[in-house]
Amino acid sequence: MAQLPPGIRFITSFSRDQWYRAFIFTLTFFLYASFHLSRKPISIVKGELHKHCAASHEVELSSYREYAAQTQSVKKPSNASQCGWEPFDKNNYKQLLGALDYSFLCAYAIGMYLSGIIGERLPIRYYLTVGMLASGLFTAMFGLGYFCNIHNLWFYIMAQIANGLVQTTGWPSVVTCIGNWFGKGRRGLIMGIWNSHTSVGNILGSLIAAYWVSTCWGLSFVMPGVIIAVMGIVCFLFLIEHPKDISCSCTPSSRDQEPSISTEFVVSSKAFLNGASRFRVQMPTLNAKETSKSQDSEMQHLLIDSENSMTSQNSNTMGTGEGRHGTSAISFLGALRIPGVIEFSLCLLFAKLVSYTFLFWLPLYITNVEHLDAKRAGDLSTLFDVGGIFGGILAGLISDRLEKRASTCGMMLLLAAPTLYMFSTVSKMGLEATVVMLLISGALVNGPYALITTAVSADLGTHKSLKGNARALSTVTAIIDGTGSVGAALGPLLAGLISPSGWNNVFYMLMVADGCALLFLLHLIQKELRCNADHTLFKEH
Repeated sequence: MAQLPPGIRFITSFSRDQWYRAFIFTLTFFLYASFHLSRKPISIVKGELHKHCAASHEVELSSYREYAAQTQSVKKPSNASQCGWEPFDKNNYKQLLGALDYSFLCAYAIGMYLSGIIGERLPIRYYLTVGMLASGLFTAMFGLGYFCNIHNLWFYIMAQIANGLVQTTGWPSVVTCIGNWFGKGRRGLIMGIWNSHTSVGNILGSLIAAYWVSTCWGLSFVMPGVIIAVMGIVCFLFLIEHPKDISCSCTPSSRDQEPSISTEFVVSSKAFLNGASRFRVQMPTLNAKETSKSQDSEMQHLLIDSENSMTSQNSNTMGTGEGRHGTSAISFLGALRIPGVIEFSLCLLFAKLVSYTFLFWLPLYITNVEHLDAKRAGDLSTLFDVGGIFGGILAGLISDRLEKRASTCGMMLLLAAPTLYMFSTVSKMGLEATVVMLLISGALVNGPYALITTAVSADLGTHKSLKGNARALSTVTAIIDGTGSVGAALGPLLAGLISPSGWNNVFYMLMVADGCALLFLLHLIQKELRCNADHTLFKEH
């Protein structure tokens, strides 16, 4: 018999379940990357909506003449003024652009609290598909203002509000789906890698928007809108919400847990039901001989209970249908009572304020400081997201090793504040220094943000205090990210109000926000350190 080719041997070395997990990991990665891809164009186009015209004191005359010579050959619409696109060509353009950011993010924050509650009562695949198609429509709608010569501020604000509302369908859905497929083993690292979709989406969105920004900025919105709509169709065709839908094992790979019985659920005498994944996490305190007698009866109970839960969920509508162990979908106040939800939510409020201020204002800042055109500034701003990829992975890896989520976030927040001050100073020294500080700042700013919105949210959504409620992850995720989105709405708005007095004041505001984020984690950090000290003392005795 001939030896199998190396490629086939590689394929067959993985089990069917592992291939499905890899597929869901990749699919949800690109689904949510398309959400961020569609959010990024507004930050790139800001430099085109308002240009530095001859009356501006912020750009040297020689730089302006050079910029005008580069863009003179490009045919502009008859209603495009010398200083940009009306109504953003006035002196109060920063406030108007800040209002666009605030409209999107405020709607996103409000909608997120509702989205998690609604999403856990609807099929994820349908809910996410509708949200992505609607998001594609409203993203493209903003760009149609260019082709239809629309200069009404309220048209652009309403497009942003509508897009912010429908985009709330994304995060609770993909986190719940990924939580269904992956257990607690190495969750920080896995979700740290997975969460890089945020930065990948920002990078792709920047490059796509920058390609058309100087010639036809309407396409900077239309093309991302088409992409997210196409990905919505892909979601409808291929997304598998739960391993049980295709008779896959609900447990993660054997390397992610202690050896146990080879069944669909991993059971021990001290186990708790994982709400997102519907499997039991082993807490080995008794040996196999002591528990073998009780495992068969308990396993039968779990399997029957699981079947009843799936039947109940399929027949449930928008009411308060019952899930596992007769528990109804968790309430908003019930989710808030989970230990750590309030602290991490408030921490994320300030951490996301910093991250989204960079997301929406960094290209314009680079344009002002480095005197670059909108396209080059947009390309350069992607380095912040490149640093964010490494920061998210590093945060997940460290938190898994230390088993301390709050301490890991606190350490990165502590380093981020002085780094932001250095960024505001060093970025004025030249392009090379800006590149280095963009990478470092991106890692430290996005690391805690990535960890809280993924691994921490999944941990809290499957907390042992839920006692097996399998329907809490979406609501907990929405509460944490919704509270963070309040900060995301305030950050760009404050940046628009403060920046006329100088960019240094914007960075001071960001440093204060980082300090507040760290402040809300101090209690949890103290508990983690105390638990570690108690564990060390126990081992010594």
